[in-house]
Amino acid sequence: MTMAGLDEEYLRDIDRAVESARAEGRFDLAEYFTLRATNDAVREKGAAWLFDSLGEIVEAFNSHGAGIAVDENRTHRFKFDGHWLSGSAVTLRKGIRRLTLEAGWTQSTGDGIMRGGALVCARISHFGFAKEAEDLILLKIDDVPQWFSRTGERELSTFNVRGFKRHFEVFLG
Repeated sequence: MTMAGLDEEYLRDIDRAVESARAEGRFDLAEYFTLRATNDAVREKGAAWLFDSLGEIVEAFNSHGAGIAVDENRTHRFKFDGHWLSGSAVTLRKGIRRLTLEAGWTQSTGDGIMRGGALVCARISHFGFAKEAEDLILLKIDDVPQWFSRTGERELSTFNVRGFKRHFEVFLG
């Protein structure tokens, strides 16, 4: 079955669960399932924006002869703040240089919790340059999903496509 088919099946399962919960008078459960489906859609789109933005930058560099190789892993698990996240990873390679973007969220009870209201957590890291890594979180601010860079324990700054500039400077040397 394709990913699109699995997504459609998941949405049908959520719709059935919501209908069943409402029929049983479990409106709290129906509300939870609806919120979960809404948040999952936001998560998917938020993570896709990160990966698509990175891909567009790589295409631009490669169209000018950069020779950046791309490895993708759509079933990636990684630790973030001591919790397991499931999602995707993309690693860029040029010579011995590596830049990796990981993005995901907790998807089972054993994974832990998403802290600080984060819907998705991501990390941009550089092989051999651990201090250049950057942790990102996707938050809903006034119902608008926005990416933020964690600059300190409780400090956040907005992350947009220009945020990749510093990482490409490190990656390309």
